[in-house]
Amino acid sequence: MKRKWKAAAAGAALLGVLLSACTSSGGSGESAADNPKKGIEYVVPFSPGGGVDLVARAVAEYAGKAWGQPVTVVNKPGGGGAIGAQAALKGAAKDGYTVLADNNSSTSMLSAGMSAPPVALTDHLFVSKIVEDAPAFAVSSDAPWNDFKTFSDWAKAHPEELTWTSVGPSGFSSFAVAEWMKVIGGDFSKSRMVTTKGASESAPMIAGGHAVLAVHTVAELYPLAQAGKIKLLAVVSDQRSPFLPGVPTAEEQEVKGLTVRWWTGLSLPAGTPDAIRAKWDALIAKMVQDEAFLEKLKNLKMEPAYLDSDKFSEWVGNESNYLTDLTGKYGIRK
Repeated sequence: MKRKWKAAAAGAALLGVLLSACTSSGGSGESAADNPKKGIEYVVPFSPGGGVDLVARAVAEYAGKAWGQPVTVVNKPGGGGAIGAQAALKGAAKDGYTVLADNNSSTSMLSAGMSAPPVALTDHLFVSKIVEDAPAFAVSSDAPWNDFKTFSDWAKAHPEELTWTSVGPSGFSSFAVAEWMKVIGGDFSKSRMVTTKGASESAPMIAGGHAVLAVHTVAELYPLAQAGKIKLLAVVSDQRSPFLPGVPTAEEQEVKGLTVRWWTGLSLPAGTPDAIRAKWDALIAKMVQDEAFLEKLKNLKMEPAYLDSDKFSEWVGNESNYLTDLTGKYGIRK
């Protein structure tokens, strides 16, 4: 009897070890230390050429070289970032082989802008914040306004004539415009959104006069601004952008209280093993110190703004609370 009991106990112990190994790797039998052993899909929920896409491609290149496995960027635009977020967070395995290039539109703004968002904050396992960029207000090069104060006064007096681009009600631009209209005392409800798939489509629309205003990042608007196709009236930051030193801040032009910022980071599906998240976070922490990666960001007209997993999660939660309050007051929530 003792031999049988010992044999049974040994078998149970072995089974426990095997089950534990499977659990730590999301049930695949692969430990987090071994991950990745194959290619990774890096989902960008916006069109190619925008800020999220450009940063994701730089991250994918770095991660691919560091881990010796291909990291492929896959663009899945639509729904203001919701379609790609759904695919990465709710339609993929929780094994680290599908990651999401997150930003405001697919997290805090999606949660704040919709009463029943298709992707909730709880669907995200936040890994790292990577880049933060200043919003810039752009009009066509032949627009009659040459400074932000004059343009703001016009928008306050003629909100029904103000058209602005965004990927959707929960898009970054929607919140930036709503906050701006609140600050200047304009009627946001009388302005009109023109839906686009992202900055790569939006900025040319402004250049062509198909809408009055686009609010995107310095990096996204820089090429057309340098080419003289659009006019940048202001950047929303504490100080002027090092890449556009000739463009004054909003506060310099007596438009104060603008707080909405653009950022991008990385998330995994909720339920992915913490060890895999930690491995990604460690990679990104090292990456934002890498001279070659920093040079890529500089060429993109961006700067790093790294936050680790805990601080990133807290950041998104705080931003979501503020934006939810904004939507409740100004009728953005759908």
